[in-house]
Amino acid sequence: MKFPVALAPALASAAPVLAALGALLLAGCDTAPQRADCPAAKVCLEYGNNSEPQTLDPHKANLVDEAAIISDLMMGLTTDAPDATPMPGGATHWETTPDGLVWTFHLREAKWSDGVPVTADDFVFGLQRALDPKTASIYAYLLYLLKNGQAVNEGKAPLSALGVRALDPRTVEITLEHPAPYLPEMLKHQSFYPAPKHVVEKYGDDWVRPGRYVSNGPYRLVAWRLGDHISVEKNPHFWEADKVCLDRVNYYPTPDVVTAERRVARGELDVNTRFQSNRYPRLQQTMPGYARTGVALAVSYLSFNTRDVAAFKDVRVRRALSMAVDREFITGKLLRAGQEPAYSFVPPITAGHVQTDGPRLKWAGMPFDQRQAEARRLLAEAGFTTRRPLRITITSANNTDTLLLMEAVQADWRAVGVEVKLEQNEAGVAFAAYRNRAFQVGSMSWFADFNDPTTFLGLFKSDTGAQNYGDYKNPAYDALLLAADNEPDLERRARILAEAEQLVLDDEATIPIFFVVNRNLVSPRVTGWVDNPPNYHRTRWLCLDR
Repeated sequence: MKFPVALAPALASAAPVLAALGALLLAGCDTAPQRADCPAAKVCLEYGNNSEPQTLDPHKANLVDEAAIISDLMMGLTTDAPDATPMPGGATHWETTPDGLVWTFHLREAKWSDGVPVTADDFVFGLQRALDPKTASIYAYLLYLLKNGQAVNEGKAPLSALGVRALDPRTVEITLEHPAPYLPEMLKHQSFYPAPKHVVEKYGDDWVRPGRYVSNGPYRLVAWRLGDHISVEKNPHFWEADKVCLDRVNYYPTPDVVTAERRVARGELDVNTRFQSNRYPRLQQTMPGYARTGVALAVSYLSFNTRDVAAFKDVRVRRALSMAVDREFITGKLLRAGQEPAYSFVPPITAGHVQTDGPRLKWAGMPFDQRQAEARRLLAEAGFTTRRPLRITITSANNTDTLLLMEAVQADWRAVGVEVKLEQNEAGVAFAAYRNRAFQVGSMSWFADFNDPTTFLGLFKSDTGAQNYGDYKNPAYDALLLAADNEPDLERRARILAEAEQLVLDDEATIPIFFVVNRNLVSPRVTGWVDNPPNYHRTRWLCLDR
């Protein structure tokens, strides 16, 4: 901050006093934990959740931080076990026909948080709502595996044509376009959740407001103070309420991870679902037992706006920019929490991913200095020189790790003659820009919606919509994914998916940077926390030692 010159002498004379006062204030802040009050004899968890949700509507949500809360409130036909594997949720059991196309789910006796019974019609209504064009769900493409799902979403068929029906109040039948043995994994995703038909039809999209939100999961929504916190309390009508330890969970937006780290250390937060990556070695010393890391089912990458930026339509430009990113420096020197350089897009730990001779960027084996030289040559060949440099703005979320990462990318691109500006926004604003294509280059990570390569590769299908941020379109690629969908032999399916991924890499459709490491800060007082690659930790399974 700059001050008017006339004020400088006064400020200088007051500096010692101001400094002493500031030190006292900071000391007070550091020694006075500000933990929320918890009613007597109750167990309350204070949960740092990165960003402010844009919605708690399961059929409109997009962000991981939204899903964390929604999946504590709502439950699909299947749900997450403590280790994030699928287990019975709203359904107690299911069976499928020999061809894998028709699945029948048998529902448990359950109630919504207002005491109204949960029925098969609520699941049918939820799936129809997710695909209704009026809902404008960003995840609608995920439900295209349902019979007539795409036709319904594109307005070419009525909602009643969707391959889902209630056989009776407690039996749901789902018919698929193609076999999907991973369906129980997908049904954990919020886009497949039921919706309380009796409430949605009364309030419309406003049903998600506190006081109206009706849930079928272990918790019910009681408050949402924007920029402050969201509060949920145990749902007394949940079918296993007696086994839920936590009486209340408060979720806080914590974009400043260093401040959040201090709050965890002081006991104000019990959990924060991120910490600054390069502080990991220090955290192991200063807060032993708090930092929980592990390889994630996630990739960090950059997307090009190929729709509006002419330069990005040229594969030479995209390849040059990807070659110029020093992934080894970013993972080994900058982030330092176990991240691995990414020269492919699907994380190697993904189920059904080819491990030997798998997809890889064709230039991945080149030394970095040779890659830089080749990047300059490709840019010059595309018409970008020192006299006419390529100018780029990178849009990203405003968290500390992303800023460090983008500064590294900025330096790498400047080293090959590209002029780069950084633009940071709150996460919800940044992703709105990506969805609306109001960006040039976007920084993002993709965390698997289910454990299969198609959760990553589906991002590049021409009919995916908003989440295909780079608007990649290749009929050959679409054909390969379709062939994989209809291939019953798992080994052959894996090879087809690997061929599709190689096509995306050869086309330089995106810039994979590194494979993500989950980074949670968890107080030793928290029990029931199980580290797992998807990084799903439903608070239903957690408790707190007093």
